[in-house]
Amino acid sequence: MILKLDNPKLLADAVSIVSELVNEVRIKLLEDGMSIVAVDPANVALVIFKFPKESFSQYECGNEVWGVNLEDLKRILKRASTSSSIVFEQEDNQLKISIFDKIKRVFTLALINVESEDKDVPNLSFACRVEMDSSNFSQSVEDAHIVADSCSLIAGEGFFMVEGSGNLNSARAEFSGDEAVISGIGKSKYSLEYLMKFIKATKISDKVVINYSDDYPLRLDFPGEKMGIGFVLAPRVEND
Repeated sequence: MILKLDNPKLLADAVSIVSELVNEVRIKLLEDGMSIVAVDPANVALVIFKFPKESFSQYECGNEVWGVNLEDLKRILKRASTSSSIVFEQEDNQLKISIFDKIKRVFTLALINVESEDKDVPNLSFACRVEMDSSNFSQSVEDAHIVADSCSLIAGEGFFMVEGSGNLNSARAEFSGDEAVISGIGKSKYSLEYLMKFIKATKISDKVVINYSDDYPLRLDFPGEKMGIGFVLAPRVEND
């Protein structure tokens, strides 16, 4: 089993984003590429990461599963520069990670037993779909976070809004059909603590696809050129 990656920053960015939600994961190495599906400890959010085999310069593996501590992996990946290449090889219960630059550096990372159950991506049907520039969506989430701990996503005929309201202050970003592709009508509220973590995926994609329904889970997808990250988040339903 051997994997080679000529642009390790891609994987480093993805691991950094996923580690915002979970610390220990199963990384699956399937015939079509690398993938992670994991739920955060609070069971509120799910992250979906896919890195197709075409993004690797060498991809030789069967159906291996690596149990890894993402903080440890993240620290190793940060040691690679943009001009480095990186090779992964499994040796017994360790992952050998070789970084090739001016010199060759070799790390070994212990593979661990991750006790959480394998998760499937839920099959959800949505009433609203919005596709827009990820940086614009990111800014609107950051604006709402200044004044509130949750925000509402509101879609209507030809418009989409991100609105946050605190006890005294509020913020609202409004988008028309000129700034976003909008379909459906709906409104739902979500935690900004989680959304602030999700929008870090703007570094891998300049687009975001937002799917949701009234008081229903949200799905955010950041489709990158060579990989993609998606999230599912439970709604914030407030009692009367």
